[in-house]
Amino acid sequence: SSAWQSHATNQGCLQQICYSSSAKSGSDAAANVKTVPKNLLEDKQTANLQKENGAIFDKRPFKLHLDKDKTYSWCLCGKSKSQPLCDGTHKNEFLKIKLRPIRFKVEKTGDYWLCNCKQTTHRPFCDGTHKQPEIQAAVK
Repeated sequence: SSAWQSHATNQGCLQQICYSSSAKSGSDAAANVKTVPKNLLEDKQTANLQKENGAIFDKRPFKLHLDKDKTYSWCLCGKSKSQPLCDGTHKNEFLKIKLRPIRFKVEKTGDYWLCNCKQTTHRPFCDGTHKQPEIQAAVK
């Protein structure tokens, strides 16, 4: 959203992602600037070994409130009707989708920006890849 983009610009974090709105409030703007969060299940699953990216769903990330102890499945194929999370669409044998969802957990409960362009290198979290001209041009 434009609010997200202007927030990122105003905070001086074009290379970093402001992913959590639950950061401690204070006069220090740096408290709201975070690097891309880590998927706690990254080393316990093989979905991250999928080299292909899914179909571009949207050219903006999606803000979602996530709970610390819950496991989520992020849609990688780009065909889920419940974006950015998986709804099992990839299981339809007639669609011949080879990509599988990325299972993930977060370190702390809060709001996170999940990738909706499906091109991030930090699956499932937005890393700003959607800002590239070819992705912006791909989605009307």
